[in-house]
Amino acid sequence: MKYLIVGLGNIGSEYDGTRHNIGFRVLDALAKASNLVFADKRYGAVTTLSVKGRQLVLLKPSTYMNLSGNAVRYWMQQENIPLERVLVVVDDLALPFGALRMKPSGSDAGHNGLKHIAATLGTQAYARLRFGIGNDFPRGGQIDFVLSAFNEEELAKMDERVELAGEMVKSFCLAGINITMNQFNKK
Repeated sequence: MKYLIVGLGNIGSEYDGTRHNIGFRVLDALAKASNLVFADKRYGAVTTLSVKGRQLVLLKPSTYMNLSGNAVRYWMQQENIPLERVLVVVDDLALPFGALRMKPSGSDAGHNGLKHIAATLGTQAYARLRFGIGNDFPRGGQIDFVLSAFNEEELAKMDERVELAGEMVKSFCLAGINITMNQFNKK
């Protein structure tokens, strides 16, 4: 059984390590833990992770955040993966740093990547793993904040939170979204 795991972010060294690229960071950690390397392919960097008989196609779109839906649609079609086996890992301003919440669907909450995915797929009924990046910014400073680096205190907790996000991704594929939400959303 195949799953499409999409980590949202922006390509380019100027975006490495920024809050908006937490989806890339989670997928990079999953790949690194299994000694996998991403290959540049159409619409993104891709690798395949095998977990207990499941094939997880890990995708880091190269379309930039605002056009993420193009990469998601292409790889769903390319790999013949239905919507119920798609999971999008995304940064979330509404959650405190490191909070992790899986949801089966929902609004885009102003997130341009989610907005484009919903518009491209014609639905908001796709699973997402929201990774809290905090919201410590002045009024009107949202764009600068999401494109900023994490502070030292956050970086000290980063590996543990990213690892937990990776466990949630695997659980989504092995146990399903309901069990994963019940088991992890409280942590």
